[in-house]
Amino acid sequence: MDTREWLAVNALPGVGPQRIAQLVAQQPAWPQGWLAGLPGKAASALRLWCDHPSKSPLQSAVATSLDWQSGAPGRTILHRDHPAWPALLNQLPDPPPVLWAQGDLGTLERPTLAMVGTRRPTAEGTHNAQTFARELARRGWCIVSGMALGIDGVAQQAALDAGGSSVAVLGCGIDVIYPARHRGLYQQLSDAPGGLVLAEHPPGTVAHPAFFPRRNRIVTGLSLGTLVVEAAEKSGSLVSARLAMEQGRDVFALPSSLHNQQARGCLQLLRQGAAMACDPQDIVNELHHWASEFLPPALEPPVSPSAPETPADEPLPDALLGLLSATPTPIDALVQQSGSTVSECQQRLLMLEIDGWVASRAGGWVRLPRP
Repeated sequence: MDTREWLAVNALPGVGPQRIAQLVAQQPAWPQGWLAGLPGKAASALRLWCDHPSKSPLQSAVATSLDWQSGAPGRTILHRDHPAWPALLNQLPDPPPVLWAQGDLGTLERPTLAMVGTRRPTAEGTHNAQTFARELARRGWCIVSGMALGIDGVAQQAALDAGGSSVAVLGCGIDVIYPARHRGLYQQLSDAPGGLVLAEHPPGTVAHPAFFPRRNRIVTGLSLGTLVVEAAEKSGSLVSARLAMEQGRDVFALPSSLHNQQARGCLQLLRQGAAMACDPQDIVNELHHWASEFLPPALEPPVSPSAPETPADEPLPDALLGLLSATPTPIDALVQQSGSTVSECQQRLLMLEIDGWVASRAGGWVRLPRP
């Protein structure tokens, strides 16, 4: 089926994504198999469009979307028969029949992680979201979220600022910026390499509360796993986590203070069996095997990076470097392994940081590659 035909199917009255997915599973021939499998009203509408498109109400929806696609570069209408269609969505019981896409389609070829959380994060939550998104982006992972205020937008901005990739799934039409405060982020996702905006609603569709839970199933469905950074006990982020679990995807949660009301939902997830993520490497280790099943070898994320190599003729300025790698090492582990006091270890690390040998990351210290 081509783009026009998928747009017509998407616009059929009384037929939703789940019914279309059930019909697709039967591999019907076009158009007779579809006409036979659709309920009466939808079948009549499709028959009229196939025989006399100019007389069909479906044609307006088809033409409007095709006009949008041709209106500017970087616009694409994705469907199951499009080469850039993300195969992960086919595992859902109700994948969107059509996705309007704006930006870099190559972003969909990377391993994906959904990052979600509260719209009112604490300073710690904001820092954690930025740190995880930035580090994962640098390792080649794509951050998927809903471009919402709070953790969603913070994580996506951090991934782009790190030179990485991010996909935003909107709860409105592809040309509607919601929330309006994220106009700058929307433009970056639409125009910058590694950025992509997706929507399952036609252009011009305004945001509606009922659309956001539906949007969340695409956010988690596009992703190999979902990381909840901060979430209250009753929040949309926990809905996303539940969707991810129902989809058979891994769910991760960041631990936090018992007194942080904005993170009580994460503690609830951990009690329910979500994996605890204290470092980006925890996520990479858990998802690497699954990621390799969907990606060509050249794009597989690293599992356990070894320490960056130093030329043989360049002596190490401090023995602490021999204890460090690209994976963060906690200060207490360095103290134990080096036999130094905490104060001595911190002073040595500070000097190495000034000279560009090491850097502090979430979870400890890492050794940096030499230029």
